Amino acid sequence: MDCVGNSHTSELKRTLRLSTQPEFVPGLVWLIGAGPGDPGLMTLHGYHALRAADAVVYDALVNPEMLEWCRSDALLIFAGKRGGRPSPTQSDISLKLIELSRQGKRVARLKGGDPFVFGRGGEEALALVKAGVQIRVTPGITAGIGGLAYAGIPATHRDTNQTLTFITGHDQKGTSPGSINWDGIASGSHTIVLYMAIKHLRTIVDRLIAAGCRPDEPVAVVSNATLHDQKVIESTLDRVADEVECHDVSAPAVICVGKNVLLRKAIDWIAQAKGARPESLEPLP
Repeated sequence: MDCVGNSHTSELKRTLRLSTQPEFVPGLVWLIGAGPGDPGLMTLHGYHALRAADAVVYDALVNPEMLEWCRSDALLIFAGKRGGRPSPTQSDISLKLIELSRQGKRVARLKGGDPFVFGRGGEEALALVKAGVQIRVTPGITAGIGGLAYAGIPATHRDTNQTLTFITGHDQKGTSPGSINWDGIASGSHTIVLYMAIKHLRTIVDRLIAAGCRPDEPVAVVSNATLHDQKVIESTLDRVADEVECHDVSAPAVICVGKNVLLRKAIDWIAQAKGARPESLEPLP
């Protein structure tokens, strides 16, 4: 077993050498996407940055296993923002990043998913640039794609959708989003993916149905996506809010609305790995 482990470690080191790894210079703030949860979905650039960082500022949705890759002497700073709980403000986080950079530290800013997809990475990048701090960005797999893939739901499929719409479930004040053109979404979006929408799901569903979405439109809710305790609930638009309450589903969760959900019957690869047999699909309605 040790020989196999050492072989894998050596192979990883060779891979990291072969792929040109950027230099992590003192004072640089590196914005890194940690992906939706599974540590294996971290990029090589992200892994390299964590191994080299003097300070790592990480969010609540970052898998703690990833922090084990950091140096033993690295400064680990929690900067998680969770709804309804005491959290650092966005300005506090940006100021901390600036402060660490000016101390000459190599700073890894580790954010769940992709920093630039509902992750406030753009806000932090702008604050850093304004302060004269050098930045680098490494994207991550966003939950709206990776989380669905782990549930056996393709974000796009030629027979079902030519559009894909990402929607945040709350606005800057934490309330249900009020500036969205729901009529446009209902009429022009084949597949809708909702982030951070559990709290305001019933309101969002009502708005989608009022705007013209079919009440029986297929819906899937994927909670703890890509992790060992991932849970998937399949429902319809008019029933999903009740089912989420019934099953006591909590954040983090990503929600997919559209016919792509039906493809899960044949592509639930996690269930199939445990012995389940895929269902044959009739032509999609």
